[in-house]
Amino acid sequence: MSTDEKTTPRTTVPGSTAQSTTTRIAARGHWTAMERLEELGLIKEEVRKGPDPRATERQHAKGKLTARERIDLLLDEGTFTEVEPLRRHRATGFGLEGKRPYTDGVVTGWGSVHGRTVFVYAHDFRIFGGALGEAHAAKIHKIMDMALAAGAPLVSLNDGAGARIQEGVSALAGYGGIFLRNTRASGVIPQISVMLGPCAGGAAYSPALTDFVFMVRGISQMFITGPDVVKSVTGEEITHDGLGGADVHGSTSGVAHFPYDDVHSCLEDVRHLLSLLPSNNRDLPPADPAGDPVDRSTDRLLELVPADPQQVYDMRTVIEEIVDDGDYFEVHPAWATNVVCALSRMGGEVVGIVANQPASLAGVLDINASEKAARFVQFCDAFNIPLVTLIDVPGFLPGVDQEHNGIIRRGAKLLYAYCNATVPRVSLVLRKAYGGAYIVMDSRSIGTDIALAWPSNEIAVMGAEGAANVIFRREIADADDPEAVRQQKIKEYQVELMHPYYAAERGLVDDVIDPRRTRQTIIRSLAMLRNKHADLPSRKHGNPPQ
Repeated sequence: MSTDEKTTPRTTVPGSTAQSTTTRIAARGHWTAMERLEELGLIKEEVRKGPDPRATERQHAKGKLTARERIDLLLDEGTFTEVEPLRRHRATGFGLEGKRPYTDGVVTGWGSVHGRTVFVYAHDFRIFGGALGEAHAAKIHKIMDMALAAGAPLVSLNDGAGARIQEGVSALAGYGGIFLRNTRASGVIPQISVMLGPCAGGAAYSPALTDFVFMVRGISQMFITGPDVVKSVTGEEITHDGLGGADVHGSTSGVAHFPYDDVHSCLEDVRHLLSLLPSNNRDLPPADPAGDPVDRSTDRLLELVPADPQQVYDMRTVIEEIVDDGDYFEVHPAWATNVVCALSRMGGEVVGIVANQPASLAGVLDINASEKAARFVQFCDAFNIPLVTLIDVPGFLPGVDQEHNGIIRRGAKLLYAYCNATVPRVSLVLRKAYGGAYIVMDSRSIGTDIALAWPSNEIAVMGAEGAANVIFRREIADADDPEAVRQQKIKEYQVELMHPYYAAERGLVDDVIDPRRTRQTIIRSLAMLRNKHADLPSRKHGNPPQ
C-alpha cells in the first residue's frame, strides 16, 4: 500500500452505490487496524446520516422527524443500542441492484424508558419511503423475537409506504411474519404502535393487532384503501386525513387510542404509558409510592355526585378525587365517551379504571362503549393490572340501529372479559345500576372480588317508573286517577325493591360505604387482594363473542 493511499482521506463511503464494501476493501489490499476503524467510522456515519441529505431536508420540510430523531425522543438519553445497522437488501431488478442503502429503511434496537428496557423499530421514510422489503422485514422480525425473548415492551414508530412493490410477494410475506409475531406477543409483552406517517393497505393490520395506537394530527394516516381507490370504486371524494387521520380514528372508528397535535407530546405520553405498564405478563406493574395518603378523606365526592339520579355529572372528576394526586391516563378519550377507561395509581399501585360516564348518553352502554371497555379489561387482566369499576348505568342503549348492529354479541364482549378476568377486581355502585348493564359492569354475580355501594345506590331490574308501568299496568289503567295511582306504585316499588340496602341484605353488595371513605376502602381492598390467585379451567383458549 502506498504512502499516499495511507494518508489521503477517503471521501467516498461504501453503501451508497452498487459497489460493495467488500469490493472496496479488497481493492485496498492489506489494512491496518486504525484504517479498519476509520472505515467503520465512515460507514457508521453514513448509516446515521442516511444516504441523501436532501431526503432529510424533505422530511423536515413536511414537519416530520427522522427515524433516529424519533428514537432519541422516545428513549432515555444515550441508551439506544442498534441492531443490524449495516443490513442491506439483496434484491435485483427495477434498479434495486444500484440502490442498496444501509439499514434498508428501518432502524431497530433497544434502549430504556425510565430505566427499563424497551425494544423499538422505526421506519426511515428517507429510504424507499419506508417501504417494507425482505431485508427490512427480517430486521423487524428479529427485533420482535428479541423483545419477546427478553420479556420487554415493543414500540413501533411507523412511517412507511407499505410493501416494496419491486420485491413482490417477498415483501408481502414479510408482513405475514410481523402479524404472526404481533399475535404471539399479544398478552405477553406490551405492544405500542406510534403512527408518524402514512400506513396503508395490509400494513395497517400490524398496529391493529397491538395494544395501543398513537397518532399525530396532520402527519398520520391509516387506511386499507386510499382516497384514490375509494373515489374510483364508490365515487366518494375524501382527503387522506378525512379518510384515516388522527381525529377520524380517535373519535369515529376507535382505531387510535390517543390522538396528538405534535410528535413531542405524543412520544412523551408513550413514555408515560410505559411507566404504568409491566415489562411482561409475568411482572407486576411498577409501583411508585406517592405522597397522597391512603386514608385521605374524599369529602368532595358528596358535592361532585348529585343525589338525584337524573342529574348529570362528569365521572372524570370522581376519578380525579380518588386516585393518587388526581393523576390518571385516559384511554380512548374521544371515542365511546359514555364509558371512561383509564390507567392510574391508587396507594402507589397501578390500577385500571372502568367507569360509566353520565355526562355522555347518560352513561348507557352501547356497542362502542362495550367493545372499548372489553378490550381494556382484557388488557389489564393480561398484564396483572387490578380493576376498579365505578358504576352509574341506566342500562343498554335501546334502538333498532343498536340491535341490528349486534348489541347482543358485542355487548357480550364486556361480559366475557370481566367473567374471564383473574386480576383483583373491586366494583362500586355510585347511583344507578339497572338491568343487564348492572350485571355486565363487574357485579358480584360475575365474579368481582369486592362489591361496594354508596347509600345513594339504586340497584334494580329497571328504574322505578318503568317497573311500576309494567307491574301495575292494569291497576293504573283501571284507576279513576291513573297518574295518582302510578305515582303511588312508583313509591311502593322504590320502598320495596330499590332502597340502598336491598342488595346488601342479599349479599350482592359487600358493604354500603360512606362516600368520604371511598379512596381508602378501595385501596385497602386491593391491598388485601394483592396475592390473589385464581385458576381457570384447562383449555387451549376461550371463544369470546365477536
